[in-house]
Amino acid sequence: MSLTSALSSAMSGIRAVSRGSEVVSGNIANANTAGYVRRTLSVSSDSGGGAVGVRINGITRHVDQQIINDRRLAEAETGYRSETAAALTRIEDLVGTPDNPASLAARISDFEQSLITASSRPDAAERLTAAAFAAKDLAQSINSVAQGIQDARTQADHSINTQVKRLNDALKGVETLNARIVASNVNDIDLPALEDQRQQFIDEISEMVPVRTIPRDRGAVSLYSVGGAILLEGQAVEVGFEPANLVTPYESIDDGTLSGLTLNGISVNTSSANGRLHGGTLGAQFEIRDEIAPKAQLQIDAVARDLIERFEDSTVDPTLGVGDAGLFTDANNPMDPAAEVGLASRLSLNALVDPDQGGETWRMRDGLGATTPGEAGDATLLIALTDVLETTRPQASGQFGSAPLSLKDVVVSMSSQIGTERLRADRQMSFAAAQFAELQQVELAAGVDTDVEIQNLMILEQAYAANARVISTVDEMFDMILRI
Repeated sequence: MSLTSALSSAMSGIRAVSRGSEVVSGNIANANTAGYVRRTLSVSSDSGGGAVGVRINGITRHVDQQIINDRRLAEAETGYRSETAAALTRIEDLVGTPDNPASLAARISDFEQSLITASSRPDAAERLTAAAFAAKDLAQSINSVAQGIQDARTQADHSINTQVKRLNDALKGVETLNARIVASNVNDIDLPALEDQRQQFIDEISEMVPVRTIPRDRGAVSLYSVGGAILLEGQAVEVGFEPANLVTPYESIDDGTLSGLTLNGISVNTSSANGRLHGGTLGAQFEIRDEIAPKAQLQIDAVARDLIERFEDSTVDPTLGVGDAGLFTDANNPMDPAAEVGLASRLSLNALVDPDQGGETWRMRDGLGATTPGEAGDATLLIALTDVLETTRPQASGQFGSAPLSLKDVVVSMSSQIGTERLRADRQMSFAAAQFAELQQVELAAGVDTDVEIQNLMILEQAYAANARVISTVDEMFDMILRI
C-alpha cells in the first residue's frame, strides 16, 4: 500500500468516525424523544478505483414495523374504548344510580313521599305546594337528563369536526414527506429525520382512524384504513364533514339532518358495525352521536311518556275530560304518541298546578278540571296519584321488555341497562389499555439504549485514535522522504 493510499484510507476512516459520532450523539440526545427511532451508520470497505478506505453507505433506522403496526392498532382501540366508556359514564351520571339522592329514581321517591305527606293532611296548603314542587323537580330532572344527552351529541359532533381537520392535515403531511423521501438520496443526512416525522404523522392518523401502512417504491408508503378505505395512495384523500352548531333530538344521520363523512366527495358508512373509518377516536365520536346517545334519548323519552300517560287517566283524576292534559304535560299539551321524539326535553308540570306559572296547588287535591276548591279534608285524589306511581303497566315505547313495570321500575331498568353497558365498556377499555402499554414497552425496548450508545462512542474513539495514528505516521514518513 502506498503512502497516499494509507493516507486516503485513514482520512475516510476519520470521516466515517465523525459521521458515526453524530449518529450516536443524536441517539443519546433523543433517547426520550417521542417518535425517534435508533439509527446506526452503515459502512463498508471501499476498494474501487485503486483507492482503499471506508465507504459510508447511509444511516439505517432500526424499526420493527410489525410491532409499530400492532402498537398503533392498540392505541386506536384504547382511544375508541376510552371515548365510548366516558360517554356511557356521563349518561349514567345523568340518570344516577338508585342509591344516589340526586338520581332520577330518588326524584320519583321524593315525589311519591310528598304525595303521601299531602294525603295525610290534604287541608294543609304547604303540603300541597310541596307536592307540586316535587312534581316539578321530577319533570326538570328528566329535562336535565335529556339536555345532557343532547349536549353529549353536540360535543361529539364538534369533536368530529376537529378530528377531521387534524386528519386532513396529517394525511397531507404524509403525502408531502413521501415526496421528499422519494426525492432524497439514500445517503441524505435528513432522510431518517423525514421518516421519523412521517411516522409521527401516521401515529396521529392511526389514533383517530386505525390504518395499515403499505410500503411503496423508494421509501414511500400508502395508507389504508382497517375498514378498507383508501386514505393515501400517491395522493391523500380529502375527508369531508359538515358540522352542526347544535344537535337536537330531532336530528339524525339517517334522515340526512346530520352529516356523515365523505372521502373525496363520496359518502362512507360511519356506523359501529360497518364503518369504513371505525375503530379510533373519530369512529367513537360517531358512535356516541349516532348510536349511544340516541339510544339513551329513546329510553328517557319513553320514561317521560310513561309519566305523562299515568296521570292523564280519567280513572285517576275524574275531573279530566277527553284530550285534557294531566299532571305532567308535553309543554302544557296532552300526550301525542306521534310526537314522542324529544318528549323528555319538553316535559313540564301542568300550568294549572304550577305556582310559578300562576297555578293553584289545591288542584293537586281536587282535580285539574275543578273550577273551585272542594272538600279540604278529601284525600281521595292524592291517594290515587300516589297509587298510580306504583301501578305496573306495559311500556308503549323504549326497550324495557314486555313485563308490566311501575314508574320507578322503568327508571331503574334504564339505569341498569346503561350501567351494564358502561361496565362492559370499562372492561374492554382496561384490556385495550393493558395491551397498548405492553406493546409500548416492547417498542421502547427496541429503542435507544444509552449504555450501548456510550459503548459505541468508546469504540468510535478508538477508531479515531487509530486512524489519527496512521495519519501521523504517514506525515512522519513524508517528512523523512523530503529530508533525504
